[in-house]
Amino acid sequence: MKNLKLKSIFSLITFALMWSYAVIGQEHQGDVFVDENGVMRWGDTKKEVHGFGVNYTVPFAHAYRSAGKKGLDIKKEIDKDVYHFARLNFDLYRVHVWDTEISDEKGNLIENEHLENFDYLIKQLKDRGFNFVITPIAFWGNGWPEPDEETPGFSHKFGKDKSLTNPEAIKAQQNYLAQFLNHVNPYTGIAYKNEPNIIAFEVSNEPHHRGTPAEVKDFIQGMLESMRSTGTKKPTFYNVSHSIQLAETYFTSGIQGGTFQWYPTGLGFGEELEGNLLPNVNEYSIPFDAVISKNKGAKLVYEFDAADVNKSYMYPAMARSFREAGIQIATHFAYDPTFLAYVNTEYNTHYMNLNYVPHKALGLMIASEIFHEVPMGKDLGTYPENLKFGDFTISYEGDVATYNSAEKFIYTNSNTLQPKDLKNLNEIAGHGNSGIIKYDGKGAYFLDKLENGAWRLEVMPDPFMIKNPFGKNSLDKTIAIINWAENTMKIELPDLGADFKISGINVENSFTGKAENGTFTIAPGTYLIQNSEKDNKKKKFNFKRNFSLEEFVATETSVDKTYLLHEPLEITSENIETKIEATVISNAEIQNVEAWFQNGNTYESVELSAENFYDFSAKIPQEVLQEGFLKYRIIVSTNEGKFTFPGGVAGSPSDWDFYGEDYFETAIVKADTPITLFEAVTDSDQLVIPWSPKNQLIPIGLGKAEHQVKIDSLFQKDAENMDEQPLYNYAFKYNFLKNLKGRKGNLTTKDALIINARSLSASEEKMEISLVMDNGAAFGKIITLKPEMQEIIIPLYELQPTKTVTLPRPYPSFLPYYFDHHHSGDFEIERIENIQFSIGPGIGDKNLQKAHEIGIEKVYLQ
Repeated sequence: MKNLKLKSIFSLITFALMWSYAVIGQEHQGDVFVDENGVMRWGDTKKEVHGFGVNYTVPFAHAYRSAGKKGLDIKKEIDKDVYHFARLNFDLYRVHVWDTEISDEKGNLIENEHLENFDYLIKQLKDRGFNFVITPIAFWGNGWPEPDEETPGFSHKFGKDKSLTNPEAIKAQQNYLAQFLNHVNPYTGIAYKNEPNIIAFEVSNEPHHRGTPAEVKDFIQGMLESMRSTGTKKPTFYNVSHSIQLAETYFTSGIQGGTFQWYPTGLGFGEELEGNLLPNVNEYSIPFDAVISKNKGAKLVYEFDAADVNKSYMYPAMARSFREAGIQIATHFAYDPTFLAYVNTEYNTHYMNLNYVPHKALGLMIASEIFHEVPMGKDLGTYPENLKFGDFTISYEGDVATYNSAEKFIYTNSNTLQPKDLKNLNEIAGHGNSGIIKYDGKGAYFLDKLENGAWRLEVMPDPFMIKNPFGKNSLDKTIAIINWAENTMKIELPDLGADFKISGINVENSFTGKAENGTFTIAPGTYLIQNSEKDNKKKKFNFKRNFSLEEFVATETSVDKTYLLHEPLEITSENIETKIEATVISNAEIQNVEAWFQNGNTYESVELSAENFYDFSAKIPQEVLQEGFLKYRIIVSTNEGKFTFPGGVAGSPSDWDFYGEDYFETAIVKADTPITLFEAVTDSDQLVIPWSPKNQLIPIGLGKAEHQVKIDSLFQKDAENMDEQPLYNYAFKYNFLKNLKGRKGNLTTKDALIINARSLSASEEKMEISLVMDNGAAFGKIITLKPEMQEIIIPLYELQPTKTVTLPRPYPSFLPYYFDHHHSGDFEIERIENIQFSIGPGIGDKNLQKAHEIGIEKVYLQ
């Protein structure tokens, strides 16, 4: 395409030209109220409030500072992201305001650049019809992930704990809340206390009370009195998912509802969690729900995410469980500013951005539909029956979530579905292929019907993850890149026909073209596609959306060299047909990709075939798939030279002066070789295990180690749930899919589970070891560990159903410890994904609260 060089980062049309869309949020008049059944309703229509969106923090803290370091116009950056929110059909925004940056020690509001940019953000969102839940007090310092700065606010002076108890700090908060609500946004001319698009206020972010019920009630009522003194009549919510022993106190203090969060995969694992995590989001069970119902309280979710998960299927499942739990509105935490998403420094355990992780963003888009379509409190079943409900389908296999209604067809990854009703279909959003669209690119695309035979097509550029996004990140460490390329697309929509016309309509996009049998090449941008019989000239369409016809926002290309993305098999069996697959991204023209293999004295080379613009593959020659260590390199030839991987070293191994020494390596074993599931020396750092200061990896010989687990007791009181019933279990797991990937074909030949382990004390220890299948069902056996290292053999026929622990442990901690699945079948070895270790089962009552110490060296199948 001739316009590919005109890679406009930002093609927003000025608001003076874009008011052809409906302003959704302003169709309601009057404050939201909570009715006698604890349901938020619009003041004018009395209809139930629906809403879904994101947290987004650019006016404050790290994001704000980073924009300054980059010399960016922060308002333009806000405009870009707000467009993406609209493009994803969100209609709700929430943030905990960094009070420490906009207040002084006495709680006086400081009208500075942070507040001014927040005001601007609110105006831009309001103009697109968004509603808001605002939390005026965050308690946080402004540093994360950097050190805190010296800020003027009361939170910096007192900290969270003292802010909840110190009279001076409490007075400052009351002063601040009144001033914040009275603040008039200069961009709207409306004080926040009266802003019609504010659905509700949440007093503060995660207060973590430790005081008596009377003290806590006084605290909350003081905050509410301050807010009500402004004259606002908006519902006021309070965080009730912490210190839940105070639930009755919260709801008798004058609040209209409670706020919740959900991190079902924990936080801060440091890399991607593997395996099926749908069991973690089977239900959102609130143990004090009766208290909420009795007090007619409403429920909203201020934060949620499947942290450390680079998959899309989790978000619709979470939205489903929220709606079952009677939750009305929710906001994901947190949308990465596009200008920071290539480094993911703001919150490295989270990662969300339309340009960089389009499948996840589309998962949120489907979650928004769930919040607007699925009735509150409806029982949608238990896993796996709850993976299809209404027009929604969720699949762990292939990481696919879909919404397929009469009018909308949205999907997160490739599938073979056909839209439910092509005649009435008016909106498509996707990533990958479907029954009506084939697309070789890696970005998201959107089609909006303008009229019969005319559609708006928007195509995003291609993102690639080149490093672990969930690790230790830095502004100097690029974890993802964006490439602008011409990719092949095929659209099969009856009203368009097979030879429809295509014309660019965003700024500087002058492309015109024509499809052949529905197929064409397309670069990022916004296009008008029309049946060949229609007039090709642009005309006014009745396009009622909260963005304009011509709008387009995308990150410019950041590919500065040749990249190769390839994950070698850890181990495989000899003589099994094996493919080598690689993704190549380059700023030069790719001419050839080949692999050079060596196993012992056997050498072979093979050319990888291009499957599309980026993906290459080939069968590995059988000659080198013999017992031993397969070492290989991949050489990429471009019009600017050759590059050898791993390392991206310039040149080829055939060059006399080639200096690269690294290889990809795969161990090739005989079919009857045991299958290692866990080996402490290599795998212990990927254990999903509750933190204990005494746990450690200890060498026990050359190339050998044991993972030592030492706990003082099996149950400790949770400060956030002091009334919970004791549950005596300490469980941890390891996902062995990477160890299994090349050996799945040998699984059915194994008949015994073997563990090398011991008790670390002078007495015996009991431990339950289980194999967990991909549907969350566990089968295991309690074994006895002796003080000396021993090899314990468990015939697979002895494995019996065991309880599956929800790991990583979700937050908040009151959520179920065990996963209640509906699997009633037999153990199927070909479906195993995890190994679960549990200390607690089989231990007599008198030993439950004693210290327990075990060491695990290795687990394998034979």
